[in-house]
Amino acid sequence: MIELNKVILGDCIEVMSSLPDSSVDLVFADPPFNIGIKYDNYDDKKNYDHYYSWSEEWIKETYRILKKSGSIYIAIGDEFAAEINLILKRIGFKFRNWIVWYYTFGQNQRKKFNRSHTHILYFTKDENSFTFNSDEIRIPSARQLVYNDKRAHPKGKVPDDVWEYSRVCGTFKERLGKHPCQMPENLLERIIKVSSNEGDIVLDPFGGTGTTAAVAKRLKRNYITMDISEKYVEVITKRLVGKIKEIKCKTDVFEFSQSLSLFDDRSEYPKQKLVTAKAKKKK
Repeated sequence: MIELNKVILGDCIEVMSSLPDSSVDLVFADPPFNIGIKYDNYDDKKNYDHYYSWSEEWIKETYRILKKSGSIYIAIGDEFAAEINLILKRIGFKFRNWIVWYYTFGQNQRKKFNRSHTHILYFTKDENSFTFNSDEIRIPSARQLVYNDKRAHPKGKVPDDVWEYSRVCGTFKERLGKHPCQMPENLLERIIKVSSNEGDIVLDPFGGTGTTAAVAKRLKRNYITMDISEKYVEVITKRLVGKIKEIKCKTDVFEFSQSLSLFDDRSEYPKQKLVTAKAKKKK
């Protein structure tokens, strides 16, 4: 069992397997794309069958832990977008949108056109019962800005399924370290606002630099985030300490084996000090 608002060092399948059924409101996942990116302790060039079966395994866990009203968004590259879409459908998720995140500052390629987009597959657990706060994400429409049409919705329109956000480049103030796939905060803000409410639980099985957790906390959601890399757990922790100072909250790092129950009855622990694992110091 996992306590809320903690950074967990551990394998995502192992961590998620400890969570109860129907306990999470929203999942955002940005898994390794299996295209040979150099991570510190993960092989990003598995054979096709291995990557497919691994993807199926962790996505099955997200289905189990999501509430009936829950949603999942998976960011994935061209190479396996079709396969992830198929896995989601076979497991039982209901398709909502195939979003294309188009980013400026595309990634240079030598023998093909430059990569300037990522797919974001949006599915829900139930076809009819799910959270979609459209008024939270509306943007100005052409009817308003160009034609001054009085029939336009006063708050603007729901965004299309092509989203334009810049990548978090190395020179950006938002950039944290050298993680190859840092997600922009404004993209996560849209997802978390539309598919969750204050107090909900947002889970990210591939924590990376902690963007999901940081935005979730800022928007008054609870988060569960994890990473298999001790290096990136440290990055997330440092980031969240900076974010959490704004709302006077404390974040600890848990070793997975030492995590406490999220769903226990807290009346069993009246005002006692919970013992948590400390972040490991650099040698």
